[in-house]
Amino acid sequence: MSDPVVDKIQNHPKYKELRAKRGGFGWFLAVLMLVVYYGYIALIAFNKPFLAQPIGAGVTTVGIPLGMGVIIFTIVITGIYVNRANSEYDKLTKEILEDATK
Repeated sequence: MSDPVVDKIQNHPKYKELRAKRGGFGWFLAVLMLVVYYGYIALIAFNKPFLAQPIGAGVTTVGIPLGMGVIIFTIVITGIYVNRANSEYDKLTKEILEDATK
């Protein structure tokens, strides 16, 4: 048994556009995050002296702000995705649902 509304939505050209845009952008951000995260891990593994350099006269090293940068980067790209989802993707979803329930 198949729901005609579901079939109508899945065959809608804007639904296919939505899936392509959302999937492509999601994968782009995921790859970007993996590069940043594993880049930081690679620095830890292969260049400890660089990360151990003190900043100024204190005890804080270069690794601390870089680690914080990874965390902040994660929050920023999450915000970018949410912003795009709330504007572009929600608009497309609304148009698809309006067309499908006519």
